[in-house]
Amino acid sequence: MNATLPGASRLPDPAQDLPSPEQVSAYLEAHPEFLSERPELYRVLSPPRRVHGERIADHMAAMLAAERRRTRSLEAEIDAAITAGRAGYGLTIRVRLAVLALMRSTDVVDTVTQELPALLGIESCNLLSEKPDRRGMLHLPRGTVMRLMGPGRDALVRSAPTETDTLHEEAASLVARDALVRVPVWTGTPTLMALGARDPNALPARQATATLAFLGRTVAAALAR
Repeated sequence: MNATLPGASRLPDPAQDLPSPEQVSAYLEAHPEFLSERPELYRVLSPPRRVHGERIADHMAAMLAAERRRTRSLEAEIDAAITAGRAGYGLTIRVRLAVLALMRSTDVVDTVTQELPALLGIESCNLLSEKPDRRGMLHLPRGTVMRLMGPGRDALVRSAPTETDTLHEEAASLVARDALVRVPVWTGTPTLMALGARDPNALPARQATATLAFLGRTVAAALAR
């Protein structure tokens, strides 16, 4: 037999604090908008059997189907974010290797065009300027950098590259995605680096611009040595 010691308090019973089924039904009848204002409850509710009429059953089934679609959509977005994060991390590692190559370089333009493509896992990497002052830099017409980059952008990843013949030369036919990176040289001459990739994952559209902008500043610092 259970007994309570003198002076000891009885633990609360959560079941005693819950309303009865009759009370729940009465509350829902008095507040018919309760469930419609709280669609998250449909995620944990079981749909009714078809004993209350086709209209009610179909309504509940539709609500549950909508919530399941929403869940699948969220899962797809999460998977995409994880994939983009992994790709962005991989690019960060490759850019670090490129920075090390630039630090030891005695010919920056040659390092950019010949070494960086392999280090970054891409097909081409060119330096272009509206007033080239180094051998190996490609010439751009005046105003091209602003037209391609737009104001205030230091890096831009493009899923549908344009003007590939100018930016990537002989590698143009291989480029499925490219990135344009501003190179802020000390002379102020509009200069950019064009990276072309066959594999879109080599230049992820998300989480890449800050890393690429850092690479552009590193190239500018190396050119200033």
